[in-house]
Amino acid sequence: MRLVTILFLIAFTGCASFGERSMKIRSDFAGGNLESAKTEIDKSLKKNRRKEGDLLKLNQAVIELSSGNTKKAEQLLLEVRNRFDQNENEQIKRASEKAAAMLLDDNAAAYAGEDYEKVLIRVFLALANLMHDGGDANAYALQIGQKQNEIIQKGALPSVSGDDRKNINLKAESYRQIAIGAYLAGTLQEETFRNFDDARKNYEAVCAWEPVFSQGHKDLERAKTGVPCRQGNGIVYVIGLVGTGPYKMQENCEVLQAAQFMTTAMLSMMSNRPMVPDFAPVMIPCIVRPPETVSSLAVSIDGKWKSQTETLTDIGRMAEEQFEAVKPQIIARAVLRRAMKKAVVYGVKEGTDSNPWVSLALELGGILWESFETADTRCWNLLPAEIQVTRLEVPAGEHQLTLQPYSRIYSAAYNRFVISADSVGAGSEESCTIRVEPGRNTYVLANFPGTKLVGKISASR
Repeated sequence: MRLVTILFLIAFTGCASFGERSMKIRSDFAGGNLESAKTEIDKSLKKNRRKEGDLLKLNQAVIELSSGNTKKAEQLLLEVRNRFDQNENEQIKRASEKAAAMLLDDNAAAYAGEDYEKVLIRVFLALANLMHDGGDANAYALQIGQKQNEIIQKGALPSVSGDDRKNINLKAESYRQIAIGAYLAGTLQEETFRNFDDARKNYEAVCAWEPVFSQGHKDLERAKTGVPCRQGNGIVYVIGLVGTGPYKMQENCEVLQAAQFMTTAMLSMMSNRPMVPDFAPVMIPCIVRPPETVSSLAVSIDGKWKSQTETLTDIGRMAEEQFEAVKPQIIARAVLRRAMKKAVVYGVKEGTDSNPWVSLALELGGILWESFETADTRCWNLLPAEIQVTRLEVPAGEHQLTLQPYSRIYSAAYNRFVISADSVGAGSEESCTIRVEPGRNTYVLANFPGTKLVGKISASR
């Protein structure tokens, strides 16, 4: 009886997931304790968590980017991008890992990256490169849309209707295009004073994909004139990584757990041997979007308020929508995995003698086997909730740029959220000195996961 009690306790407690193990890293990062967060990542990497190494390096890249170590961040991102691409091409290896996952759980396979993460790696590569030399930023920006199109095309399924075969793309409806790649490419092309047609096409895409991003419409109108700024002025793009991004936690799928109990009961009635009721939880991942504490950044130049950042890419929405698109596959794997495990236990029971103690031991062992499953909560969990942008035309020379996180109110007149006299400053002001060159772009990057700046404000060189 004591053994049965212990097994049931194990079944209901389960094992710690990646989301739970990385909680301290997220907490330290949000609190601005970057050295502590890096120490925790180093500890985890030394534990030889091979199947989590790439995620830890992605989190490390965000920390380096926020600290101003943009070249180191780019190197880490490139390393993980190349490994994810390699995993996509190693179909035989992936097949063997998927088979192992059916015996254990989804964590048994090397993490291949969520679709939205593969796209966002290119986004952060472009941002990191912009901050230290910008030589490859345009190439990275173009790769953002290319990667998303590639993912969508791989999601197409052939369907036969009469004599016509059509591609039904299950991902195309949920995987909306993100505009930041086209926007960054447009800003870089406009700076050349030659590629205005390319810039205009990119801004048209931005307006189509993010119609509420009002800055995109202004950029499109300006690109049509071929005059990016007045003589003697330069352009400052403030890019804010705002809010705490999405992450995964595990939850018990009560519907599957109830179905599992009913299946066990039916098998018990059909079999000559009674079966122990199976209450082991069926853990699946879920996307968590933390509540919004900061909505935008107020931007001042030399002590004068100039603008506010606007949302260009809603990462939380992107992750949630894409996760919902693949969730049926996650549930289907969980159902198949449990069915296979029960079939193994049932088959072994049928192949042994009728000793009731042997039968009980096999069933309890099967429950224990199932109870060690944890949901695959691996994810890039130091992402921001949103990437926000604003554009300023500023006279050439040195300036003091100040950022302050603000809450927003909805303006019916402008049909969008704005900062007004009624808005509330949610955090303290943070400043840096920038140098603006005539006719050139200066990019400023800051990370505000909450009301406090994490790391430092970086300006492109």
